[in-house]
Amino acid sequence: MGRELVQDPESRGLTEENIIHIPGLLSRWVQLADGSRAHYVTSGESGPAVILLHGSIEGSSGTAGWRFMAPFLGANGFRVFAPDRPGFGLSDTSREQFLDQGPHAQVEFVRMFADALCIDQFHLSGNSGGCAISTNFVVTYPERVLSVAFIAGGLGDIVTPDQRVDPVNGKFTPKPDYKRDPFDGSEKSMHDLMAGIIYEAAAIWPELVAMRTHAARLQRAARGISLTEGLEAARLAGARGTNANTAQIYTTKNRITRLTVPMIYMYGLQDVLSPVENGFNQEDAAPNIQFFYPNHCGHQGQTDQPDMFNQVFLEFFRDGKVSAKTAEWANVSRRRAINPDRVEGPLPAPDPNWLNQFTREAMAAKA
Repeated sequence: MGRELVQDPESRGLTEENIIHIPGLLSRWVQLADGSRAHYVTSGESGPAVILLHGSIEGSSGTAGWRFMAPFLGANGFRVFAPDRPGFGLSDTSREQFLDQGPHAQVEFVRMFADALCIDQFHLSGNSGGCAISTNFVVTYPERVLSVAFIAGGLGDIVTPDQRVDPVNGKFTPKPDYKRDPFDGSEKSMHDLMAGIIYEAAAIWPELVAMRTHAARLQRAARGISLTEGLEAARLAGARGTNANTAQIYTTKNRITRLTVPMIYMYGLQDVLSPVENGFNQEDAAPNIQFFYPNHCGHQGQTDQPDMFNQVFLEFFRDGKVSAKTAEWANVSRRRAINPDRVEGPLPAPDPNWLNQFTREAMAAKA
């Protein structure tokens, strides 16, 4: 059951479900094996399946994270599904267990979601928190994944906590003093949250802010978290079942590097939330993943550079590799030899000075 996201002119560009009107997307619901009702948006009627997982900042949803990419892929030969993960968007709030944002619950949600829609195998992508879930899913159920495109998130424990780089130490971030303010229930605070993860300010539509604010308030009310308790309280309330026993199930060290599933990674050079140096550290630990570092791009690259990300994903999901022209546009990493199985030739050689031009640009922008 579902319907096209038809705009209601009396609701500030939102539908009756409080979702942004996006031509080419359908709003749908499906019941999962655990009894929960999962909301998702979908595009495309035929072709290989693609599942897109949004991030984990309050107000996130399938529509918020993938409003540019999902219709594009749907119009270019794919069946695209972008669900609202547990604890976000319009996901089921009727039972406490349906709110669980811990790794086990999130991975099993993706499995149950694919099962409910009879999707045996699919291409997968996740941004930020969705990147972490994609990582955990592919090491747990690799036989179900055709390929993975990661965006600006963690690849599990292949990098140690002491290697993490904070914004103040990021050479490329335009906001080294960035600190994420807690969501207080207002649209202004939601806008401020978006300004921290979206580099392209014009992409922070008023409708986006209104939709995300509605979803965040809905999920907080279900968890019994007041609007004055802050982001950390809301996150901890959602992470049921996160403990040492659960964590060891989803370790990725010495696992993700052994996978033969085709994988690429897009990490914006101007990421404010998690500086791009965190991408460099993961690249060094994952030789089987081809990295790209798009310029003028923040934490939610598919929103900052939609044309670029759409083309990269189209080529990768369709052909298994990215064309030389598109790879150059997306700033394919030259920190090491480019993987010829993921990028078409001719391939430029590794260049230890490759990042210097971007460092100079970043320093000039801060001056």
